[in-house]
Amino acid sequence: MKTRLELTWVGKEKRPRLEPRILLEDPEKSYHAKHRVTNDDIFDNRLIFGDNLLALKALEQEFAGKIKCIYIDPPYNTGSAFTHYDDGLEHSLWLSLMRDRLELLRRLLRPDGSLWISIDDAELAYLRVLMDEVFGRKSFIACNVWQKRYSRENREAIGDVHEYVLVYAVDADAFKATRNRVPLEAKSRAVYKNPNNDPRGPWRAIPMTAQGYRPNQMYPITTPTGVTHRPPEGRCWSTTEDNYKKLLAEGRIYFGKTNDSQPNIIRYLSEVEGHVPWTWWPHEEVGHTDEARKESQALFGKDSSFDTAKPERLMRRILEIASNPGDWVLDSFAGSGTTGAVAHKLGRRWILAELGNHCHTHIIPRLRQVIDGTDSGGISSAADWLGGGGFRYFRLAPSLLEKDSWGNWVVSKQYNAAMLAEAVCKLEGFTYSPSDTVYWQHGQSTERDFIYVTTQNLSRAQLEALSESVGDSRSLLVYCMAFRTKADSFPNLTIKKIPNAVLNRCEWGKDDYSLQVENLPAAPAMSAQPEPEPGPVTGSRSRSATNLSLFPPSGGEE
Repeated sequence: MKTRLELTWVGKEKRPRLEPRILLEDPEKSYHAKHRVTNDDIFDNRLIFGDNLLALKALEQEFAGKIKCIYIDPPYNTGSAFTHYDDGLEHSLWLSLMRDRLELLRRLLRPDGSLWISIDDAELAYLRVLMDEVFGRKSFIACNVWQKRYSRENREAIGDVHEYVLVYAVDADAFKATRNRVPLEAKSRAVYKNPNNDPRGPWRAIPMTAQGYRPNQMYPITTPTGVTHRPPEGRCWSTTEDNYKKLLAEGRIYFGKTNDSQPNIIRYLSEVEGHVPWTWWPHEEVGHTDEARKESQALFGKDSSFDTAKPERLMRRILEIASNPGDWVLDSFAGSGTTGAVAHKLGRRWILAELGNHCHTHIIPRLRQVIDGTDSGGISSAADWLGGGGFRYFRLAPSLLEKDSWGNWVVSKQYNAAMLAEAVCKLEGFTYSPSDTVYWQHGQSTERDFIYVTTQNLSRAQLEALSESVGDSRSLLVYCMAFRTKADSFPNLTIKKIPNAVLNRCEWGKDDYSLQVENLPAAPAMSAQPEPEPGPVTGSRSRSATNLSLFPPSGGEE
């Protein structure tokens, strides 16, 4: 019997068995500046084209526990895509698709990392409960209200002028200790003046009183003109007498224009870290949808603009609170690339994942403009952006296994030696690091535990040579098509057949877990679905089959 409160929905128990794909770089689509603009230029940003759930699984081995800030802007599930479903199934599909992604996103976050989600009223309540389940209720940080419109909405019964940015952290205390304050806006900075030409810059006077009664903070204070002041009734001075005298000596006490008013402490603008973030985000501070539309039109033209883009100022607010220069930022619903563009201008490392064709029609052209320094819109001026840096473009590799003409699972013909070795390393949790000198060292899990992948049928003599080369102080996991000896014949070798040993590891040949729910069958059956056939994958690959051999050299180790 379950003892905890949880959200339930149709199909919740069904979970995808994801294949941890490898990523294939396409150097022709990767891009970097022709020269360094600053010493802090970042070149290892990543743009991944493919299903975002498979992309997150592909990133897990390398980036688990390393991402400081994740922002996603998922489909809001407004109902327009669900004309063939009743309301209950509509929410069930959306919740299942979101749950699978949220669990992976959480595993990618650093202990002080946070996840920020744009959402509207259609799914906020469901998403909040789902996030409580995935992260825990203690991980809730805030539900920020973004004023997305600056004019009235008169078409609805009650005009819709806001959306939400929901925030959860892995550890709420760690997030609070490391999050940044919001820089002062122009209106707040304008309060600081410098009427006396103080070399320390603009300042403002803050009353030197505090609520309550503290005996050591009830002393008399005499002004330069001889007027004596005591704390007002019900209040005390905000500092002790010794500290007051120190501030007075430093010129940090202000008695008003006539030098006879109650004391004020001078606070300089240069000392102000900023505001503690709060949940009301007005359009004057973080932009609005019309601003986002104009930014998109300036980048892509009116006919190709991106209708659901967010303003760069909104993304800047999120990244400046939740991250610092050099931190990793991730957006797995990249859209038109706003997160990557803003992260780049702010000196963050970024990872974007996008399945739609706008990865090529919008994201790549936009990021190239950012890198070239020709994107003068958005936050470019405020961030003093001049260009620089670069990114690497990746595609998801095809599924490792495909069915042959007889319906049997075999290693995909699209895999060369290096791809196969890397894919098996990822499946087994090994770090892919092929040796230049030892043919059987394709990867390792520890300093003394290695993996070797080959499509050969290994004889006993070949395995004996392997065992002798590995030695008693090391161990080797061997993947091969077949072997002619008992599996436990050599104590330092673990021998497995491929593909037999991995058939039940995950769902093979499935390339689409997308949130394009309108493409799902109109009447999903509750029984098990037939396994989909693997689809073709096109695109260049940067891994060369000549770099890694599937076959040992004659005579064993070189």
